Amino acid sequence: MKTKSAGKGLPSIVSESKWQKAREQLLVREKAMTRAGDALAARRRRMPMVEITKAYEFQSEAGKLSLLNLFEGRRQLLLYHFMYAPDTQGSPTAGCPGCSMVVDQLGHLAHFHARDTTFCAVSLAPLTRLKAYKKRMGWRFPWVSSAGSDFNGDFGVTTDDGEIFGLSVFLRDGDRVFRTYFVGRRGIESLGSLWSYLDVTPFGRQEKWEDTPPGRPQGPVFSWWRRHDSYGKSAGL
Repeated sequence: MKTKSAGKGLPSIVSESKWQKAREQLLVREKAMTRAGDALAARRRRMPMVEITKAYEFQSEAGKLSLLNLFEGRRQLLLYHFMYAPDTQGSPTAGCPGCSMVVDQLGHLAHFHARDTTFCAVSLAPLTRLKAYKKRMGWRFPWVSSAGSDFNGDFGVTTDDGEIFGLSVFLRDGDRVFRTYFVGRRGIESLGSLWSYLDVTPFGRQEKWEDTPPGRPQGPVFSWWRRHDSYGKSAGL
């Protein structure tokens, strides 16, 4: 059967058997990419970490908070650096449209909490602006202001060219806080699902199939999965 042409710019039209063959050929590469991603995540979990000893103060809806407070008692913290500087598109009534798309993709936070992980956003804009925009967008994740502190500058997200976006990963050992990872620019594009976020943390998905350093929490795959209203109070909002 000859390949048929479709409309301009559309894929070619083939028989079911040819489509299936093309699908199987592509699947080989897709599986290789998945395995490569697993290997990269395993290497990421072996990254060293740096202790954060400087005291930072953030403004939140609950009052003044320290970096340690942002963990909400959990072991891991995903802190998204959300662009909301005066020169951001839409400011002062709206934050960065790209950052807005990123956090729009977040799933229910109970799934993060079930893996002992907290998600929080941080911006340089005053808390009043963050609260208003958060209400407009219908978001429920914690969002704090770093206005008046050295935090953005110290972590490289405020430069001579302005504010930039990214994700910092922190680990808590008692009251000691460590930064384990940072990703920005196009690296943010791969984030969105719960799995992609867990893959950038030092504990990973915490499932036995993962190549993880000894001593990290691990358990059977699927065993921890719940509906977001069935984890219990510790993982609720």
